[in-house]
Amino acid sequence: MMGTALVVLSFSLLNPVLAVRLQTAGVSNTAIGSFAMLSFLSVALLIPVVPHLFAKVGVGRAYRLGLGLELIACLGYLLTDSYALWCVLGLMSGVGAAAAWNATEALIAHNVPATHRGRLTGFYQAILGAGMAIGPFLPGLLGLGPLQANAVAAAGLALGLSLTLVPAVSHLKAMHEDREPMSLMAAWRFRPWLVWAAVVGGVFEVGLGTITTAYGSEIGLNLAAATSIAGALGMGSFALQYPLGWLADHVASRRLFAIGAGVLAASGVAFAFATQWPALIWVCAALWGAVGGALYTLSMIRVAHDFADSSALAGTSAMIAGYTVGGTVGPLVSGWAFDHVGVVGQGAWLTLLALSLLWMQGRATRHG
Repeated sequence: MMGTALVVLSFSLLNPVLAVRLQTAGVSNTAIGSFAMLSFLSVALLIPVVPHLFAKVGVGRAYRLGLGLELIACLGYLLTDSYALWCVLGLMSGVGAAAAWNATEALIAHNVPATHRGRLTGFYQAILGAGMAIGPFLPGLLGLGPLQANAVAAAGLALGLSLTLVPAVSHLKAMHEDREPMSLMAAWRFRPWLVWAAVVGGVFEVGLGTITTAYGSEIGLNLAAATSIAGALGMGSFALQYPLGWLADHVASRRLFAIGAGVLAASGVAFAFATQWPALIWVCAALWGAVGGALYTLSMIRVAHDFADSSALAGTSAMIAGYTVGGTVGPLVSGWAFDHVGVVGQGAWLTLLALSLLWMQGRATRHG
Protein backbone atom coordinates (compact mmCIF):
# COMPACT_ATOMS: atom_id res chain seq x y z
CA MET A 1 0.00 0.00 0.00
CA MET A 2 2.79 2.43 0.84
CA GLY A 3 4.68 1.54 -2.32
CA THR A 4 1.59 2.26 -4.40
CA ALA A 5 1.05 5.51 -2.50
CA LEU A 6 4.54 6.63 -3.57
CA VAL A 7 3.73 5.67 -7.16
CA VAL A 8 0.59 7.84 -7.05
CA LEU A 9 2.51 10.70 -5.42
CA SER A 10 5.07 10.60 -8.22
CA PHE A 11 2.36 10.28 -10.88
CA SER A 12 0.42 13.27 -9.54
CA LEU A 13 3.59 15.37 -9.34
CA LEU A 14 4.91 14.38 -12.76
CA ASN A 15 1.88 14.51 -15.05
CA PRO A 16 0.84 18.15 -14.48
CA VAL A 17 4.49 19.19 -14.84
CA LEU A 18 4.74 17.30 -18.13
CA ALA A 19 1.52 18.99 -19.30
CA VAL A 20 2.97 22.42 -18.56
CA ARG A 21 6.23 21.54 -20.33
CA LEU A 22 4.25 20.52 -23.40
CA GLN A 23 1.99 23.57 -23.30
CA THR A 24 4.89 26.01 -22.99
CA ALA A 25 6.58 24.20 -25.91
CA GLY A 26 3.57 25.08 -28.06
CA VAL A 27 1.87 21.66 -28.16
CA SER A 28 -1.91 21.81 -28.68
CA ASN A 29 -4.42 20.77 -26.03
CA THR A 30 -5.52 17.86 -28.22
CA ALA A 31 -1.92 16.58 -28.43
CA ILE A 32 -1.46 17.02 -24.67
CA GLY A 33 -4.66 15.09 -24.05
CA SER A 34 -3.50 12.37 -26.44
CA PHE A 35 -0.21 12.05 -24.56
CA ALA A 36 -1.99 11.93 -21.19
CA MET A 37 -4.21 9.07 -22.37
CA LEU A 38 -1.36 6.79 -23.49
CA SER A 39 -0.42 5.31 -20.13
CA PHE A 40 -4.08 4.56 -19.41
CA LEU A 41 -4.47 3.05 -22.86
CA SER A 42 -1.59 0.68 -22.10
CA VAL A 43 -3.22 -0.35 -18.84
CA ALA A 44 -6.57 -0.99 -20.52
CA LEU A 45 -5.02 -3.07 -23.32
CA LEU A 46 -2.94 -5.17 -20.93
CA ILE A 47 -5.69 -5.94 -18.39
CA PRO A 48 -6.63 -9.25 -20.10
CA VAL A 49 -3.07 -10.62 -19.82
CA VAL A 50 -2.45 -9.56 -16.22
CA PRO A 51 -3.99 -12.70 -14.63
CA HIS A 52 -1.72 -14.86 -16.79
CA LEU A 53 1.30 -12.79 -15.74
CA PHE A 54 0.37 -13.15 -12.07
CA ALA A 55 -0.05 -16.92 -12.47
CA LYS A 56 3.34 -17.22 -14.20
CA VAL A 57 5.60 -15.00 -12.06
CA GLY A 58 3.53 -14.27 -8.94
CA VAL A 59 1.76 -11.12 -7.81
CA GLY A 60 4.72 -9.73 -5.86
CA ARG A 61 7.26 -10.17 -8.66
CA ALA A 62 4.83 -8.66 -11.18
CA TYR A 63 4.43 -5.65 -8.88
CA ARG A 64 8.19 -5.12 -8.73
CA LEU A 65 8.46 -5.41 -12.52
CA GLY A 66 5.73 -2.81 -12.92
CA LEU A 67 7.41 -0.27 -10.65
CA GLY A 68 10.70 -0.82 -12.46
CA LEU A 69 9.15 0.04 -15.82
CA GLU A 70 7.48 3.15 -14.40
CA LEU A 71 10.82 4.32 -12.98
CA ILE A 72 12.58 3.86 -16.33
CA ALA A 73 9.87 5.89 -18.09
CA CYS A 74 10.09 8.68 -15.52
CA LEU A 75 13.87 8.93 -15.95
CA GLY A 76 13.38 9.02 -19.71
CA TYR A 77 11.39 12.27 -19.50
CA LEU A 78 14.50 13.87 -18.01
CA LEU A 79 16.65 12.87 -20.96
CA THR A 80 14.59 14.06 -23.95
CA ASP A 81 12.06 16.71 -25.01
CA SER A 82 10.89 14.71 -28.06
CA TYR A 83 7.09 14.40 -28.11
CA ALA A 84 7.32 11.10 -30.01
CA LEU A 85 9.70 9.60 -27.46
CA TRP A 86 7.50 10.86 -24.63
CA CYS A 87 4.61 8.93 -26.19
CA VAL A 88 6.72 5.76 -26.16
CA LEU A 89 7.64 6.38 -22.52
CA GLY A 90 3.98 6.98 -21.68
CA LEU A 91 3.12 3.58 -23.13
CA MET A 92 5.94 1.98 -21.12
CA SER A 93 4.69 3.65 -17.95
CA GLY A 94 1.24 2.19 -18.63
CA VAL A 95 2.69 -1.31 -18.94
CA GLY A 96 4.23 -0.93 -15.51
CA ALA A 97 1.07 0.53 -14.04
CA ALA A 98 -1.00 -2.39 -15.36
CA ALA A 99 1.02 -4.82 -13.27
CA ALA A 100 1.40 -2.72 -10.13
CA TRP A 101 -2.16 -1.40 -10.01
CA ASN A 102 -3.86 -4.75 -10.56
CA ALA A 103 -1.64 -6.39 -7.97
CA THR A 104 -2.47 -3.93 -5.19
CA GLU A 105 -6.22 -3.84 -5.80
CA ALA A 106 -6.50 -7.63 -6.10
CA LEU A 107 -4.51 -8.19 -2.91
CA ILE A 108 -6.82 -5.91 -0.96
CA ALA A 109 -10.04 -7.36 -2.39
CA HIS A 110 -8.84 -10.94 -1.80
CA ASN A 111 -7.45 -10.57 1.71
CA VAL A 112 -9.54 -7.94 3.59
CA PRO A 113 -12.25 -9.39 5.92
CA ALA A 114 -15.82 -8.86 4.70
CA THR A 115 -16.80 -6.86 7.80
CA HIS A 116 -14.13 -4.22 7.11
CA ARG A 117 -14.05 -4.02 3.33
CA GLY A 118 -15.54 -0.55 3.12
CA ARG A 119 -13.38 1.03 5.79
CA LEU A 120 -10.08 -0.59 4.80
CA THR A 121 -10.64 -0.01 1.08
CA GLY A 122 -11.56 3.58 1.91
CA PHE A 123 -8.44 3.93 4.05
CA TYR A 124 -6.26 2.65 1.22
CA GLN A 125 -7.91 4.98 -1.27
CA ALA A 126 -7.44 7.87 1.19
CA ILE A 127 -3.70 7.14 1.23
CA LEU A 128 -3.70 7.28 -2.56
CA GLY A 129 -5.77 10.46 -2.42
CA ALA A 130 -3.17 12.01 -0.14
CA GLY A 131 -0.53 11.21 -2.74
CA MET A 132 -2.66 12.76 -5.47
CA ALA A 133 -3.24 15.83 -3.30
CA ILE A 134 0.36 16.45 -2.25
CA GLY A 135 2.14 15.80 -5.54
CA PRO A 136 0.84 18.73 -7.62
CA PHE A 137 1.60 21.21 -4.83
CA LEU A 138 5.27 20.21 -4.50
CA PRO A 139 6.56 22.49 -7.30
CA GLY A 140 5.10 25.52 -5.50
CA LEU A 141 5.98 24.40 -1.96
CA LEU A 142 9.56 23.41 -2.79
CA GLY A 143 10.22 25.96 -5.53
CA LEU A 144 10.89 23.26 -8.10
CA GLY A 145 11.41 23.83 -11.79
CA PRO A 146 10.01 21.30 -14.27
CA LEU A 147 13.17 19.18 -14.50
CA GLN A 148 13.66 19.23 -10.73
CA ALA A 149 10.07 18.10 -10.23
CA ASN A 150 10.65 15.28 -12.70
CA ALA A 151 13.70 14.16 -10.72
CA VAL A 152 11.74 14.19 -7.43
CA ALA A 153 9.06 12.02 -9.06
CA ALA A 154 11.74 9.53 -10.14
CA ALA A 155 13.11 9.45 -6.58
CA GLY A 156 9.64 8.66 -5.26
CA LEU A 157 9.27 5.75 -7.68
CA ALA A 158 12.71 4.44 -6.70
CA LEU A 159 11.73 4.55 -3.02
CA GLY A 160 8.46 2.77 -3.76
CA LEU A 161 10.33 0.03 -5.61
CA SER A 162 12.77 -0.39 -2.72
CA LEU A 163 9.88 -1.06 -0.31
CA THR A 164 8.87 -4.11 -2.34
CA LEU A 165 12.25 -5.85 -2.17
CA VAL A 166 11.48 -7.62 1.13
CA PRO A 167 11.22 -11.43 0.61
CA ALA A 168 7.62 -11.64 1.88
CA VAL A 169 6.37 -9.79 -1.21
CA SER A 170 7.21 -12.82 -3.35
CA HIS A 171 4.70 -14.99 -1.46
CA LEU A 172 1.61 -12.76 -1.66
CA LYS A 173 -1.63 -14.30 -3.01
CA ALA A 174 -4.54 -12.56 -4.76
CA MET A 175 -6.81 -15.38 -6.00
CA HIS A 176 -8.27 -18.77 -5.09
CA GLU A 177 -5.75 -21.10 -6.62
CA ASP A 178 -8.08 -24.13 -6.35
CA ARG A 179 -10.78 -22.59 -8.58
CA GLU A 180 -11.11 -21.99 -12.30
CA PRO A 181 -10.36 -18.28 -12.87
CA MET A 182 -13.17 -16.09 -14.21
CA SER A 183 -12.46 -14.37 -17.52
CA LEU A 184 -12.46 -10.61 -17.87
CA MET A 185 -15.42 -10.73 -20.28
CA ALA A 186 -17.41 -12.83 -17.80
CA ALA A 187 -16.70 -10.26 -15.09
CA TRP A 188 -17.89 -7.43 -17.38
CA ARG A 189 -21.09 -9.30 -18.21
CA PHE A 190 -21.70 -10.08 -14.54
CA ARG A 191 -21.73 -6.42 -13.43
CA PRO A 192 -21.78 -4.11 -16.50
CA TRP A 193 -23.19 -1.07 -14.68
CA LEU A 194 -20.45 -1.41 -12.06
CA VAL A 195 -17.82 -1.30 -14.81
CA TRP A 196 -19.50 1.82 -16.20
CA ALA A 197 -19.28 3.45 -12.75
CA ALA A 198 -15.53 2.78 -12.87
CA VAL A 199 -15.35 4.35 -16.35
CA VAL A 200 -17.07 7.52 -15.11
CA GLY A 201 -14.85 7.60 -12.01
CA GLY A 202 -11.75 7.29 -14.19
CA VAL A 203 -12.77 10.21 -16.40
CA PHE A 204 -13.38 12.54 -13.45
CA GLU A 205 -10.60 11.51 -11.05
CA VAL A 206 -7.63 10.95 -13.35
CA GLY A 207 -8.81 11.92 -16.83
CA LEU A 208 -9.21 15.64 -16.15
CA GLY A 209 -6.21 16.67 -14.02
CA THR A 210 -3.60 16.94 -16.78
CA ILE A 211 -5.75 18.65 -19.39
CA THR A 212 -7.32 21.07 -16.89
CA THR A 213 -3.83 21.96 -15.68
CA ALA A 214 -2.84 22.68 -19.29
CA TYR A 215 -5.94 24.88 -19.60
CA GLY A 216 -4.85 26.77 -16.48
CA SER A 217 -1.42 27.35 -18.02
CA GLU A 218 -3.11 28.50 -21.25
CA ILE A 219 -5.12 31.21 -19.45
CA GLY A 220 -1.95 32.62 -17.87
CA LEU A 221 -1.41 30.76 -14.58
CA ASN A 222 2.19 30.07 -13.56
CA LEU A 223 3.49 26.52 -12.90
CA ALA A 224 2.58 26.50 -9.20
CA ALA A 225 -0.93 27.89 -9.77
CA ALA A 226 -1.67 25.64 -12.76
CA THR A 227 -0.55 22.46 -11.01
CA SER A 228 -2.56 23.46 -7.94
CA ILE A 229 -5.68 22.67 -10.00
CA ALA A 230 -4.60 19.04 -10.05
CA GLY A 231 -3.79 19.46 -6.35
CA ALA A 232 -7.37 20.52 -5.65
CA LEU A 233 -8.54 17.40 -7.47
CA GLY A 234 -6.23 15.28 -5.32
CA MET A 235 -7.35 17.00 -2.12
CA GLY A 236 -10.94 16.16 -2.97
CA SER A 237 -10.02 12.53 -3.55
CA PHE A 238 -8.16 12.33 -0.25
CA ALA A 239 -10.88 13.97 1.83
CA LEU A 240 -13.78 11.72 0.82
CA GLN A 241 -12.37 8.21 0.55
CA TYR A 242 -12.35 7.02 4.17
CA PRO A 243 -15.75 8.60 5.05
CA LEU A 244 -17.12 7.03 1.88
CA GLY A 245 -15.70 3.64 2.84
CA TRP A 246 -17.32 3.89 6.28
CA LEU A 247 -20.65 4.81 4.69
CA ALA A 248 -20.37 1.84 2.33
CA ASP A 249 -20.36 -0.46 5.37
CA HIS A 250 -23.64 1.09 6.60
CA VAL A 251 -25.57 2.50 3.56
CA ALA A 252 -26.79 0.79 0.39
CA SER A 253 -24.13 1.26 -2.28
CA ARG A 254 -26.66 1.97 -5.05
CA ARG A 255 -27.84 5.04 -3.17
CA LEU A 256 -24.25 6.27 -2.84
CA PHE A 257 -23.62 5.73 -6.56
CA ALA A 258 -26.74 7.74 -7.44
CA ILE A 259 -25.79 10.64 -5.17
CA GLY A 260 -22.28 10.72 -6.64
CA ALA A 261 -23.56 10.79 -10.22
CA GLY A 262 -25.88 13.68 -9.36
CA VAL A 263 -23.06 15.71 -7.81
CA LEU A 264 -20.82 15.15 -10.84
CA ALA A 265 -23.60 16.23 -13.20
CA ALA A 266 -23.99 19.45 -11.19
CA SER A 267 -20.21 20.05 -11.31
CA GLY A 268 -20.28 19.79 -15.11
CA VAL A 269 -22.96 22.47 -15.27
CA ALA A 270 -20.95 24.66 -12.89
CA PHE A 271 -17.73 24.28 -14.92
CA ALA A 272 -19.48 25.73 -17.97
CA PHE A 273 -19.41 29.08 -16.11
CA ALA A 274 -15.68 28.93 -15.26
CA THR A 275 -14.88 31.65 -17.81
CA GLN A 276 -16.96 34.13 -15.80
CA TRP A 277 -15.85 32.81 -12.39
CA PRO A 278 -12.37 31.24 -12.62
CA ALA A 279 -12.52 30.05 -8.99
CA LEU A 280 -14.97 27.41 -10.22
CA ILE A 281 -12.01 25.62 -11.84
CA TRP A 282 -10.64 24.68 -8.40
CA VAL A 283 -14.07 24.00 -6.91
CA CYS A 284 -15.02 21.66 -9.73
CA ALA A 285 -11.62 19.96 -9.66
CA ALA A 286 -12.08 19.20 -5.95
CA LEU A 287 -15.51 17.69 -6.66
CA TRP A 288 -14.13 15.63 -9.54
CA GLY A 289 -11.45 14.15 -7.33
CA ALA A 290 -13.78 13.53 -4.40
CA VAL A 291 -16.72 12.00 -6.24
CA GLY A 292 -14.83 10.45 -9.14
CA GLY A 293 -12.57 8.73 -6.62
CA ALA A 294 -15.63 7.72 -4.61
CA LEU A 295 -17.17 5.95 -7.62
CA TYR A 296 -14.00 3.91 -8.09
CA THR A 297 -13.75 3.10 -4.38
CA LEU A 298 -17.40 2.01 -4.29
CA SER A 299 -16.79 -0.16 -7.34
CA MET A 300 -13.89 -1.94 -5.63
CA ILE A 301 -15.89 -2.42 -2.43
CA ARG A 302 -18.72 -3.99 -4.43
CA VAL A 303 -16.21 -6.23 -6.21
CA ALA A 304 -14.98 -7.61 -2.90
CA HIS A 305 -18.58 -8.58 -2.06
CA ASP A 306 -19.93 -9.64 -5.46
CA PHE A 307 -16.87 -11.62 -6.60
CA ALA A 308 -15.96 -13.17 -3.22
CA ASP A 309 -16.96 -16.67 -4.35
CA SER A 310 -15.50 -16.45 -7.86
CA SER A 311 -12.43 -14.31 -8.55
CA ALA A 312 -11.51 -11.04 -6.90
CA LEU A 313 -8.74 -10.69 -9.47
CA ALA A 314 -11.24 -10.89 -12.35
CA GLY A 315 -13.51 -8.36 -10.65
CA THR A 316 -10.75 -5.89 -9.86
CA SER A 317 -9.31 -6.31 -13.36
CA ALA A 318 -12.71 -5.47 -14.86
CA MET A 319 -13.02 -2.34 -12.70
CA ILE A 320 -9.47 -1.23 -13.47
CA ALA A 321 -10.13 -1.77 -17.17
CA GLY A 322 -13.19 0.47 -16.91
CA TYR A 323 -11.31 3.06 -14.86
CA THR A 324 -8.45 3.17 -17.34
CA VAL A 325 -10.86 3.51 -20.25
CA GLY A 326 -12.15 6.58 -18.42
CA GLY A 327 -8.61 7.81 -17.85
CA THR A 328 -7.92 7.32 -21.56
CA VAL A 329 -11.10 8.91 -22.91
CA GLY A 330 -11.16 11.79 -20.40
CA PRO A 331 -8.08 13.76 -21.54
CA LEU A 332 -8.61 12.98 -25.23
CA VAL A 333 -12.23 14.18 -25.38
CA SER A 334 -11.50 17.07 -23.01
CA GLY A 335 -8.53 18.24 -25.08
CA TRP A 336 -10.71 18.25 -28.20
CA ALA A 337 -13.50 20.03 -26.28
CA PHE A 338 -11.22 22.81 -25.02
CA ASP A 339 -9.79 23.32 -28.53
CA HIS A 340 -13.09 23.29 -30.45
CA VAL A 341 -16.08 24.03 -28.19
CA GLY A 342 -14.46 25.72 -25.21
CA VAL A 343 -15.30 25.61 -21.52
CA VAL A 344 -19.05 25.36 -22.12
CA GLY A 345 -18.62 22.28 -24.32
CA GLN A 346 -16.31 20.70 -21.73
CA GLY A 347 -18.90 21.20 -19.02
CA ALA A 348 -21.69 19.84 -21.22
CA TRP A 349 -20.03 16.53 -22.04
CA LEU A 350 -19.08 15.96 -18.40
CA THR A 351 -22.69 16.56 -17.37
CA LEU A 352 -23.99 14.06 -19.91
CA LEU A 353 -21.40 11.50 -18.83
CA ALA A 354 -22.47 11.74 -15.18
CA LEU A 355 -26.14 11.44 -16.12
CA SER A 356 -25.37 8.29 -18.14
CA LEU A 357 -24.36 6.54 -14.90
CA LEU A 358 -27.77 7.30 -13.39
CA TRP A 359 -29.37 5.82 -16.50
CA MET A 360 -27.19 2.69 -16.40
CA GLN A 361 -27.88 2.13 -12.72
CA GLY A 362 -31.62 2.60 -13.20
CA ARG A 363 -31.58 0.13 -16.08
CA ALA A 364 -29.72 -2.44 -13.97
CA THR A 365 -32.22 -2.00 -11.14
CA ARG A 366 -35.19 -2.55 -13.46
CA HIS A 367 -33.64 -5.75 -14.81
CA GLY A 368 -32.65 -7.04 -11.36
